Amino acid sequence: MTRRVHLLATALAVATLSLTTAPGVHAQARAPALAAAASPESVGFDSQRLKKLDAAMAKAVADGRVVGMQTLLARHGKVVATNTYGKMSAATGQPMQKDAIFRIYSMTKPITGVAMMILFEEGRWRLDDPVTKFLPELKDLKVWKGLDSKGQPTLAPVRRAPTMRELMSHTAGFGYGLSDRHPVDKMYQEQQVLGSNGLQDLTTKVAGLPLLFQPGERWSYSVAVDLQGAIIERLSGQTLGQFMDSRIFKPLKMTDTAFMVPADKVPRLAAVYGEDPKTKQIVEAVVSPDNPQVQDFTKPPPFESGGGGLVGATADYARFAQMMANGGELDGARILSPASVEMMGTNQIPAAALVTSNGSAASFFNESIGFGLDVMVVDDPRRAGTLEGKGTMSWGGAAGTWFWVDPTNDVIFVGMVQQYSGTGDLGGLSRTLVYQALVDPAK
Repeated sequence: MTRRVHLLATALAVATLSLTTAPGVHAQARAPALAAAASPESVGFDSQRLKKLDAAMAKAVADGRVVGMQTLLARHGKVVATNTYGKMSAATGQPMQKDAIFRIYSMTKPITGVAMMILFEEGRWRLDDPVTKFLPELKDLKVWKGLDSKGQPTLAPVRRAPTMRELMSHTAGFGYGLSDRHPVDKMYQEQQVLGSNGLQDLTTKVAGLPLLFQPGERWSYSVAVDLQGAIIERLSGQTLGQFMDSRIFKPLKMTDTAFMVPADKVPRLAAVYGEDPKTKQIVEAVVSPDNPQVQDFTKPPPFESGGGGLVGATADYARFAQMMANGGELDGARILSPASVEMMGTNQIPAAALVTSNGSAASFFNESIGFGLDVMVVDDPRRAGTLEGKGTMSWGGAAGTWFWVDPTNDVIFVGMVQQYSGTGDLGGLSRTLVYQALVDPAK
């Protein structure tokens, strides 16, 4: 696993802790840990059954599926189990640190959703406002229809502007450029939308590209959350990073979450891995001048991506998730009202637009599983074939990270790995093993 390889940006597609460090190292403040439960049984879990979760995650590391991992499970705001497995780097052999920093990629999206809802609560926008009210550059959008007899694109006028509801539920019709399976996504790649020089540049590029479909017709994972970042900047007068820091990270004491890793924290950034396209072996991914598409999180990004640009520690994300489980508040810091969190966790996909795939291999949207405002939502868990509670919100990141917030059972879970492929469905497995151990949910 020590062989290094360059990875393409398309890896991005595939959507605690008592923090101690070595003596004399990393003396800066850490995010306060959630308090530990007196015992798993005190919050409804069976200790023996819970061992299955630990064993399965440890086996994923022991089998070489992932180099290192952290997990955190909490109920009623109390940590039931938190574990650190494997290594920070296969090359150095350094054990995974409890305060490791991870590239959370698309787990940035729910945080952007919360930022949007903060502005919603201030009366700055409404769900059915046209996006053009805030991004007038998008007023002349066209819709992809196909190719004519000469192989040239055929475009149709957009019937109406996409709404904010559609923007936040990926039903607006925008492309992403994370793959080249659709001609519009190829255009996104050719225009280097995800390599834009600032959110204004990104918005301008998107305005010149067609939609995949008429707004509201279908669901397609998209650049929509980066467009939300542009809206946040315009409405707040701050950069996206400044807004998130002042309105979310500082109040929640998420001290290690940002759009880049400062120099003094770089030793805590876990190495990231992917599949060598030639050998099919899992190898370390590195930044290189001849492959600028691999993001260097130790430097300021070309733009602050609300769709996938954050790094953070497990303890930080657990605090964010617990805030959501608490209905918008944690340790006296009120970020949102309970109603706003409930709105985020309400399915927004129209019945006519139900789809069979959410863009990943692990989940499907149907009458049982939907998508709210920047989060996936489980409406009917038993019909969906899962054990979590109704209303569970979740998403994952390109490097294998995953989380969920279960308001029905007051459970949160955060899983952190750093690998673009080959991890399997650790998120689905962890869900099953968590809930088979929750034997007394009334506690």
